[in-house]
Amino acid sequence: MLSNGVVRWFEIYVQDVDRARRFYEGVFGYSLSLLQAGDIEMWTFGHESAAMGTTTGAIVRAKGCVSGIGGTLVYFGCNDCAIEESRVPAFGGRVHRSKMAIGEYGFVSLVFDTEENLIGLHSAR
Repeated sequence: MLSNGVVRWFEIYVQDVDRARRFYEGVFGYSLSLLQAGDIEMWTFGHESAAMGTTTGAIVRAKGCVSGIGGTLVYFGCNDCAIEESRVPAFGGRVHRSKMAIGEYGFVSLVFDTEENLIGLHSAR
């Protein structure tokens, strides 16, 4: 049985780290942190301050790991996903599906980052 939440870590594979960092930092309004991981370049979404039971992850550039649609779809929590969605084009991404209701579970937007990874934005309102 899993405890402290099901998802513990995620990785979004990228080919151009600088471009991907500008996208994620710009859309979400915070800085990613370098995580020393040998020959794998990882920039985390708050790994240093993550407590057990919380979810975090990283953009990752590693030999043999390709970016693009078809991998894991990660949903980022937002206060109102329309806000982050509106920032996507300015940082080199594109909107796949604008904010839509998902019933009692709130709202989601689906967007592509600069590396053609499809990511989700989720909010309660």
